[in-house]
Formats: sequence, C-alpha cells, structure tokens
Amino acid sequence: MNTHIKTTSVTLTPATSEYLKKHIAKLEHIFAGDESVKCDIEIGRTTSHHNKGDIFRAEIHIVGHKQNIFAEAERSDLLIAIDEVFSDAVYALTSRRKKVIASARRGGAILKGMIKGLWS
Repeated sequence: MNTHIKTTSVTLTPATSEYLKKHIAKLEHIFAGDESVKCDIEIGRTTSHHNKGDIFRAEIHIVGHKQNIFAEAERSDLLIAIDEVFSDAVYALTSRRKKVIASARRGGAILKGMIKGLWS
C-alpha cells in the first residue's frame, strides 16, 4: 500500500508518526500488501487562532482495489480524530466486503434452488 502523509498547520512529532504507523499497519493487513492501493492521510488544525472546540482535523482517502473510500473527522484532540477516521475507514472497508460476500451467497442459493427445481 502506497501511503502519503500530509500535515497542515501542525508538526508531525515522532509520537504522532508512530501512532499513525500503528493504524496504517491495520489497513495494510486488510489489503494484504497490495501495492496498487493508494492511501492519502492528512492531519492538521482547522484554524490557528482558536484554542477550544473541534480544532484538529484528520482525513483519509483510500483508492484502489475497486474501492474509493473517504473519511474525515474533526475533534478537540488530534489522536482522537486519528482514531475516529481510521475506525470509519475500516468500517467502510469491512462493510463493503460483507455486502459482496452476502451477494455471492444469495446468488449461489438462487442457483442451487434453480438446479433443484429442474431435477426434482
């Protein structure tokens, strides 16, 4: 998975970088090392003059493997925003996978019913 990290109005500390790498490893596990997948991550502050409220922003855009997933979150803490955006992305990836599996099972059940109906 090709990953690009962009920061806006915030510096990327080693602790934040390690935190991002931990979450990126979970996504790489889902894609099983597919190098055609592109993942763009942006973290930063929404404004430079506010000190309270939802001022930290994180977004992720995953393109590839027949998918186009975008998730974003604004929270009062940068790490909380990162947690939320990655959980939204993982949810979107797994729910799509479950829908594909359910569709295949439904189609197989219909086909089985048709075969049983012909040979009964």
